[in-house]
Amino acid sequence: MHLHARRLLTASLACCVAFSLNAGMTSAFEEQTVTPDGERLRAALDSMHVEELWLSGGRVAWKTGRPLDDGDSNGKRHTHCSAFVAAACARLNVYILRPPEHSTVLLANAQYRWLSREGRAQGWRPVGHPVEAQQLANQGLLVVATYKERGRRPGHIAIVRPCNKSIAAIEQDGPQIIQAGATNYRSTSLARGFRRHPAAWNDERVRFYCHELGGDALAE
Repeated sequence: MHLHARRLLTASLACCVAFSLNAGMTSAFEEQTVTPDGERLRAALDSMHVEELWLSGGRVAWKTGRPLDDGDSNGKRHTHCSAFVAAACARLNVYILRPPEHSTVLLANAQYRWLSREGRAQGWRPVGHPVEAQQLANQGLLVVATYKERGRRPGHIAIVRPCNKSIAAIEQDGPQIIQAGATNYRSTSLARGFRRHPAAWNDERVRFYCHELGGDALAE
């Protein structure tokens, strides 16, 4: 092949590669789509008013998040991530380990174990990647993010909240979540919500599970 022709071919291939890379970068920063079912799921989760209920401090009724005036705090500052997830699942007609089958003490750790064992028989299936977790929530599936601490230290669990954040943002800070905990968030990143458990996101020890919702779970 003539030298000039080879140079033109090389330049053309280089342009094609650059275009492909730029197209890939553009798609990574595009916002994800939230379907109508995802919008209804988001509304259902927001309707639980997690920033006003399931507040840390004393004990609460797990289903409602309202304080229990029973004086049984044991001098500890209780958090209620697992109770909130249990209540949200119950409201959406999905079973996850909850009282009375397990007390609220170290319930998040127990839910982590339960999801990996008994959860499949109850309709839960593992999700392999944070981006997939966000996309499934955006389609209207119930998705939880769960982390187990070692020993008697409490773990953490939250629900992935439908959100149109980009793939790049998900890979940087994780899916968007709604949670109760030391701080309750109607909407925050997983990295921020799980910051008291840095290994969850930084060491990729958080696990995701999803569950399909019945036709009446998101009825308006």
